[in-house]
Amino acid sequence: MDKMLDEVSPGRVSGFIADNLQYLSGTDKGFYYYYKDVLDEKRIRLKDVYAQMGISETYGSKIISMEKHTKNRDLIIRFCLAGHFSLVEINRALKLYGFAELYSKIPRDACLIVSVNNRIYDVEKINGILSENGQDGLTM
Repeated sequence: MDKMLDEVSPGRVSGFIADNLQYLSGTDKGFYYYYKDVLDEKRIRLKDVYAQMGISETYGSKIISMEKHTKNRDLIIRFCLAGHFSLVEINRALKLYGFAELYSKIPRDACLIVSVNNRIYDVEKINGILSENGQDGLTM
C-alpha cells in the first residue's frame, strides 16, 4: 500500500482513501478483508486455518470478522502463522486488528521474527524456540 502512495498527489488523497477504505486501519472490516486477501493469494482456505489452530469455524469467523474482538495479540499471531504470513503481512495484520507490530528489540518478538523469517509456522516449534530463550509461549 505504501508503494501505491508514491504515485498519489496531495489533491488525490481523498480518492485513494475512498478506493482503499476497506484496507485501512480504523475500519471495522480492514483486518478481515486483508486477512482473507492474503489467504486467497496463498490459496489457503479459512476452514484449513481453523482446523490447524484447533478452533471451531464459528469462533474463528467471529474473531476474524471482529464480531468478537479479542484482546489477545497471540491469538492474532497464531491466525497469521496458520496462514503462513510473512513478517510484513503479520505486522500489517496486527496493526489492522489494533495491536502493536512485532518489534525486534523485544526478546519474545525477536524469537517470533526469527521463526517467521525462517518459515517456521508450527506453533509447537515456535513455542520450543521461545522456551529455549526464556520467553513465554504463544497462548490461545
